[in-house]
This record gives sequence, structure tokens and C-alpha cells, in this order.
Amino acid sequence: MDNLSLVLLAAGSSSRFEFVTKKQWLWCDDKPLWKFVADNFKESGYFDNIVIVSSKTDIDYMKNFTDEYIFVEGGNTRGESLKNGLNFVDTDYVLVSDVARVCIGKSLIERLLDKKEDYDVVVPYLNSVDTVVYKNETINRDEIKLIQTPQLSKTSVLKKALEISTDFTDDSSAVVAYGGSRGFVQGEKSAVKLTYKDDLKLLECLTPPCDITLSGNGFDVHKFDMSKDFLYLCGEKIECGYGFEAHSDGDVALHALIDAILGAIGFGDIGELFPDTDETYKDMDSKILLKNVLDKVVSFGYELVNVDITVIAQQPRLKDYKPSFRKNLAKLLNLDMQRVNIKATTTEKLGFTGRKEGVAVMANANLKYFDWSKKL
Repeated sequence: MDNLSLVLLAAGSSSRFEFVTKKQWLWCDDKPLWKFVADNFKESGYFDNIVIVSSKTDIDYMKNFTDEYIFVEGGNTRGESLKNGLNFVDTDYVLVSDVARVCIGKSLIERLLDKKEDYDVVVPYLNSVDTVVYKNETINRDEIKLIQTPQLSKTSVLKKALEISTDFTDDSSAVVAYGGSRGFVQGEKSAVKLTYKDDLKLLECLTPPCDITLSGNGFDVHKFDMSKDFLYLCGEKIECGYGFEAHSDGDVALHALIDAILGAIGFGDIGELFPDTDETYKDMDSKILLKNVLDKVVSFGYELVNVDITVIAQQPRLKDYKPSFRKNLAKLLNLDMQRVNIKATTTEKLGFTGRKEGVAVMANANLKYFDWSKKL
């Protein structure tokens, strides 16, 4: 090891990206982009530890993928995120890169390391090959440097520089403003920063996601509350003279479906995301909970393929509701109706459902990776 840490910034909102999926969650074969980039850095063998700075909405899910990296919640700006990441760096040197800088060659890292003792920060750059005009004045393009990441800094200097201000677009600008020295090495044209979806055409190190089906199942039960006048199933209100005993609106079908979707992507269960100890979710419409989960699924780079739901109930009688259940769910899930299947059965008066004490639901969901390569 080279007394060197990596801070990989992956907390951005992808506001300029043209897919609903965040760029850090585009899939390359069977890895999300952030892990593809981190693993490539790890395989270089230069780093004592790797810190990944993530957004609040992503960090818990990222932790499910590996325990090899340190995950840190980012701030509102790049500088704040970097400061948070540096709190977990105790090596003399730190390499800072953006997850959007996807195709980093080992030779570039080596060029940076060769000059680590000569400057407080070392940065890669490209020459400008085009004419440059600034405020209607033509500038000598030979004096222009197009700065890239990763950038290699002396950790103590970078930390002090960021104490003064975090309002910089790159680390070297902060170090220079602090009074530190900056050196340059030749960058790489292949190290394109992924900002817009068309940039994907330039990233030769990326391959499309693999074509696999991810399956999950869910099961939930709710007891009847005879003091209520109605209940909700599959997003539909049923006037039956009783309701469900529940923290939210008790839509047991949507709860089981949420668990099936979460199971398919390996993201725990409904109780972890929406705990019944949180008053935020008191009497919450379960359709809102489902939408919240679907938004996460899409932002994490998945597409829902189909769902299959079995409602187990002695009462209420559900035969006449099945078509409307299917229609409701197809609209909620943005699926064609034939990809939503609803089954209803009884337990022949056996067990708690047979005794008309409540309803149980089993759900299955199939998902696939969003194939960005077909959208270019």
C-alpha cells in the first residue's frame, strides 16, 4: 500500500442526466456504476482504504452490496461531501475522484503518484484543441488546461484548505486558494466525465447490464377491526362493515407487494423503510408507500416486469373485485394489465382467515435491470 486512501464522491442527484435512473445506479453487467468504479480502483492495489460518499437516500442500500468500503453520508455541495469523506481518512495522501469519472486507467493513477511528494495537490489535465474565447477575447489555447479527476492531495493540506471554504469545483482550486502548490500530469481522453446520457457513448469501459430476472416474494397479514366500516385492498376501498387493524391504512395486498419488490432488489422489508413506530406513517395511504418504493426502484436502475398476488380471505368475497384490483394495480405500477395477476382464494374455513379474523396476502414480483444501452 502507498499510505493512500480513495474518496469516491457518489452523492450527486444526477440533475443534468436525462434518465430517471441516477447515473451512479446505471448497471454495468451485474454491478451498479458506483461499485464498478470503486472495484476498479480497488483492483489497482494502491489504496489502504476506500471511502464512498453517498446521498442520504442511497447510503443504506449501498451498504447491502459490500462491507469492503466505508460509506459516508454526503452534504449539500461537493465540498461538504468531500469534507465528510475526509473525516474517515487518516493516510498521508488521498486520491479524490467522482463516480461520474468512470474509465480511469491504472497508468493515470501511477502518474499522479509519481509526483505526490513534489506538490500539495497533483491534477490530471488535457490540452485544449479548440479555439477558446473568454468575454469576446480569444485566449491562447496553449495556456488552457482542462482539469480532470482523480486528484491526489496531501491529506493534511486538503483538510485545512476545505476548512477555509468548500465553494470550489475541484480540490486543487481549494488547495491553491489556501496557498498550497499544484502540479500537473497528462490526463486521459478516455476519462470522460459522465454528465449527460450521450456521454455513455464515449465510455468504452462500460458494458450494458446483464439480462437476468430478479424475483422477490412478500407475505402480510392484517386482523379485522370490527369498529371500522371499510377496508382497503389493492388500493380499492371496500365498504363491508369492518376494516383492518393497522398503523397505516392496512392495505395488506399493497404491503405484501412492497415486500416482494424490496425482496427482488435485496432492500430489506416494508418495516425497515416505514416502521410502525413512526407517527409519520399513521393512517398513511399505502398507495403513497408503494409509490415511494417504486421511485426508489427506478432511481436504483431497475424495471418492474410483472407481479402476481394471491389474496387469502374467507371474507369479504372478492370475485367481483378482481378486475378492478388488476386495473388499479396496473395503473399504480405503470404496467400493462396482463402483467398484473390477481388471485383470490379461501382456506376452506381453516385457520384464522377461515374463522373470518383477517386477511393474508402472498405476492411475487419480477424485475430486471434498466438497459440504458437501448436508450441511446
